[in-house]
Amino acid sequence: EVQLAESGGGLVQPGGSQRLSCAASGFTFSSYVMSWVRQAPGKGLEWVSHINYDGGRTFYADSVKGRFSISRDNAKNTLALQMNSLKPEDTAVYYCHADVGLVATIPYWGQGTQVTVSS
Repeated sequence: EVQLAESGGGLVQPGGSQRLSCAASGFTFSSYVMSWVRQAPGKGLEWVSHINYDGGRTFYADSVKGRFSISRDNAKNTLALQMNSLKPEDTAVYYCHADVGLVATIPYWGQGTQVTVSS
């Protein structure tokens, strides 16, 4: 059974930093692109970042470029998102995501972790 479990959310002041983690299980983690997606209050899902299989290529939404950094540890089946210079508009529930499958893929999401940026 594919499982994704986020952790590391919380309340942080503007300009502060937070590190999110996602523990993955039930699939060959090192074979899949992994993503972070967020949902702000009252808004739709927003793609934040994704990373390729071996971590050699990373991609970011313009809204977080230069402030967030995605990484993965394939030996530990974990995904991370280091968030720096946080802004109130970064307040959202952050989800770990992967499309898993060989012929046809199925989207999987974690339960999400709340990040609140406020003074």
